[in-house]
Amino acid sequence: MIGAVIQARMNSSRLSGKIMLKVKSKSMLEHMILRVKHSKTIDKIIIATSKENSDDVIEKFCLEKQIDCYRGSENDVLERFYETAKKFSLDTIVRLTGDTPLIDPLVIDEVVNYYQNNDFDYVSNIFPLPRTYPDGYNVEVFSFNVLEKTHFNAKRPSDREHVTNFISMQPNLFSIGKVDHEKDISKFRLNLDYYEDYLLIEQVINRLYVEHQTFHLDDIIKFLEENPVVFDLNSKIKPYENILKSFEADKKLGYEPRKENFYINENS
Repeated sequence: MIGAVIQARMNSSRLSGKIMLKVKSKSMLEHMILRVKHSKTIDKIIIATSKENSDDVIEKFCLEKQIDCYRGSENDVLERFYETAKKFSLDTIVRLTGDTPLIDPLVIDEVVNYYQNNDFDYVSNIFPLPRTYPDGYNVEVFSFNVLEKTHFNAKRPSDREHVTNFISMQPNLFSIGKVDHEKDISKFRLNLDYYEDYLLIEQVINRLYVEHQTFHLDDIIKFLEENPVVFDLNSKIKPYENILKSFEADKKLGYEPRKENFYINENS
């Protein structure tokens, strides 16, 4: 079974409650789920959230929308993913994050199909950097066996928080495949981390959303190219801020940077 596991929580130091912000009477999380449902490769969608009281609202949302939900550790997201995959007997995991409400089912299917048609431990449209897709379009695919190996071997706090660091930064241990866009469109930012991101996503949805239809990445890029004022709303935000902060936390605990630290190489 191929399961899309969407990590989501309400607490965020940058934009608290961001996944429940609404546009056109739907939360960001609902917009995302409606888009993921159009994927032809996903068998099941599961929201993986934490046991914190603040995330009760996410479980309530899932019950109302009849979406599977698992609640686990707030900070050990890797453990949360492992327990989710184990509970729902997933053979293949598609890792998505709740701060990507504009994710495209066509892109999900492209990455999943590439994984299925090749012999890689891990396939994404991110690694190795540089990326060609916009931030906010991250899709990662790997087997339960790889997830289990990662869960029992990853020790660094950044590896526990960011789920796939242990895999993606160690190509000597795992075979890694990458799906690139036909041209580099990474200058566009479609992630939801800051209020400026919400303002851009709000504009995109208000312009392109039609009930029971799915607009795609090409539609978004065309809209942003034709509306530079909207593009400029979040264009100054630096990528990878959160993960680079977690590397600093690793360093304080005595961990040395990995040789294959793609994020640091990208930002050096």
